[in-house]
Amino acid sequence: MTAPVGHERFLVTGAHGCIGAWVVRQLLAEHADVVALDVSDDAHRLRLLMTPDELAGLRSVRTDITDLDAVERTLDEHEITNIIHLAALQVPFCQADPALGARVNVVGTINMMEAAARRLARMAPLVYASSIAVYSELSPGQTAGGERADAHQGVPGTLYGVYKRANEGAAVRYWQDRGLPSIGLRPHTVYGPGRDQGLTSAPTVAILAAVSGNRFEVSYGGRLQLQYAPDVARAFVQASRSGAEAASVHNLKGQTVHMADVVDAIEAAIPDAAGLISFKPAGLAFPQEVDSGSLTATIGNLKETPLASGIGDSVARFRALLAADLLAPAGEQARDAAAHASPAPSGIGPAQAD
Repeated sequence: MTAPVGHERFLVTGAHGCIGAWVVRQLLAEHADVVALDVSDDAHRLRLLMTPDELAGLRSVRTDITDLDAVERTLDEHEITNIIHLAALQVPFCQADPALGARVNVVGTINMMEAAARRLARMAPLVYASSIAVYSELSPGQTAGGERADAHQGVPGTLYGVYKRANEGAAVRYWQDRGLPSIGLRPHTVYGPGRDQGLTSAPTVAILAAVSGNRFEVSYGGRLQLQYAPDVARAFVQASRSGAEAASVHNLKGQTVHMADVVDAIEAAIPDAAGLISFKPAGLAFPQEVDSGSLTATIGNLKETPLASGIGDSVARFRALLAADLLAPAGEQARDAAAHASPAPSGIGPAQAD
């Protein structure tokens, strides 16, 4: 049952990640009642997106989502009605410690579902982040042995993708067994300020490098579906307010472009950066483009920022952050991207999600 309009109180898990920080920013801009949950005290992405005055009224809780009792206390102490669940470990961390990845990404998500299911009378649909990584290397719509491919054909290329697929299945069971409505959203390649970790952060690192006057090579190319972080945040908030009464999962909208188009847009926004950004030709081992029609049918139309506008806005934000000494020129972002941005060989998927 969706909470009455005017009585929303949001819990954003993983609030210190990129998407989480943008979701918190949008909710605060709307003067919504929001609680930011994260296991980390490092709120640097929130500080990149908002002023101290804007953050002054934000309530934050440090909670481990693998602890069901702690999750339930948080929901009750803050009288939460809307959960936007984004907390997860990314691909490299799941590969390095599979047991921890399973506890955070699967058990943590189950805990959010269980806690919400025990409080159905006041809860809006639970909205959670899945990922393009649930797909196998075979793109949706292609065929294997004469059969149409979909998200559940084949095995995901990473444990991270396996964990996310498990969450999608659990959401269906919680709807059918317990009546918990939910919406899962699958981001593809999110870009914009705050996107500083993982394989698909490379386009954002390239923008920052260009603003800084530094050279940077993206270690993959080909076509990819880009989604500007504020648009992604709006999708999660809109899904939370949709009043959906089922368990569904959807791909996010995005603009499918070639990496050459990304470089062209960066150079158009920063003419002095011509020649600084390059990329390798090999593409990534997941679908270049997925359909988002089911999401529009479920939650309505979504705003989509054109690539040139998204890159232009990112450039302006990065320049302001650098001028204010709130961000290092390409610094840690470039090193992290270099560490995790090699194109994935067969069987290895994207470092996706925040």
